[in-house]
Amino acid sequence: MQLRASSGGIFFMLSNTGQPVSGRCTREQISCRECKVRAHCFPLNLHDGELQQLDGIIQRARPLQRGEYLFSAGEPLRQLHAVRAGTLKTYLLSSEGEEQITGFHLPGEMLGLDGLGTNSHLSFAVALETCMVCAIPLARLEELAGSMPRLRTELLRVMSQAIHADHEQMRLTRKPAEERLAAFLLELSQRFRARGYSAHNFILPMSRCEIANYLGLTSETVSRLLTRYRDRGLVEISGREVCLRDMHRLRQLCGLQSAELVEDE
Repeated sequence: MQLRASSGGIFFMLSNTGQPVSGRCTREQISCRECKVRAHCFPLNLHDGELQQLDGIIQRARPLQRGEYLFSAGEPLRQLHAVRAGTLKTYLLSSEGEEQITGFHLPGEMLGLDGLGTNSHLSFAVALETCMVCAIPLARLEELAGSMPRLRTELLRVMSQAIHADHEQMRLTRKPAEERLAAFLLELSQRFRARGYSAHNFILPMSRCEIANYLGLTSETVSRLLTRYRDRGLVEISGREVCLRDMHRLRQLCGLQSAELVEDE
């Protein structure tokens, strides 16, 4: 099976204690079957025997520390990577050397999909904090997928999600600045809620400057908008700790209906 796709999007980190935190990692040799983020990773629908075969090809290296690179643009694509703990960002460099963040990647997301068409990485991936990553040798994955229809289906599902995330990012950056940041916070909220945690209170794993870069705004604009949201009673911000106080009005600000982003009780 030959794999082709693009990558992007936002995913979200959760600790083993049930709270979103920075820099906590699970045991290096934990299996796919035991992994706490399996429900958000590509082996989601594999049977036990299939999981065991997949586990046999996965490599689990030492933790990545903050600032360490998982891969760089131009390097040969020999492995795909699945984040198990921590947060990474991916970015491109312009011809002037300017960074453009393309995604924030947390447990359950695969990295490297954007290089499948060229057999080389198109972006840079760097740890924002201590991270654990599973490496999946591409040649062995293709061989295994050739004899395992369910694995092929799972890979296609992940590729489809990555393409959809790219489209959502493009749509997001076309919104006015005030809507753009509100939609970003609501997306974070929705991702946390999907994992069974609070939709209202969470910790940002990325800096305001990185949020601004990702959204195509200035850091001053992000700070000004957060202050405006606070003054309106929409949010409370303390460092990277976020409390969304009025989800309904945030949705209205983005032009969203209640059914599109459901508030937890």
